[in-house]
Amino acid sequence: MITAADWQEEVLSEQSLRSWVDLLVRLVEAAGALIIFFGAGLAFARFVSLTARRRREHEFTAVRLGLGRYLVLGLEFQLASDLLKTAVSPSYEDIGQLAAVAAIRTALNYFLGKEIAAERQELDAEEQADSGRGDPERAVP
Repeated sequence: MITAADWQEEVLSEQSLRSWVDLLVRLVEAAGALIIFFGAGLAFARFVSLTARRRREHEFTAVRLGLGRYLVLGLEFQLASDLLKTAVSPSYEDIGQLAAVAAIRTALNYFLGKEIAAERQELDAEEQADSGRGDPERAVP
């Protein structure tokens, strides 16, 4: 019969915790990769569709905005997986690597976010200008 002490040592041991965290890291990394892959596939399909219909430049901006959102979300998942990697007794080397990777991913997210905001403003300004002129060809479907 398993005693409470045996159960606690077996289930709550550092090795058991590492195994569970490693599984979670792989799942979160896979989720981030799938989000980025899905966003890239969707952006590519929209790009091909717009190219086939010879649409105007502002419609391509909308494709870039959509892709940027998926990239930002996917990078957030990747950063979360990096944080999980150091959840169980990290070494100084692990913490240093996490700091470097987190800084790079945070900078990417920051600049992607700024670019998305700037392009969103540009797209909104173009749509307002078009609605004032009543240009039906530039209406976004």
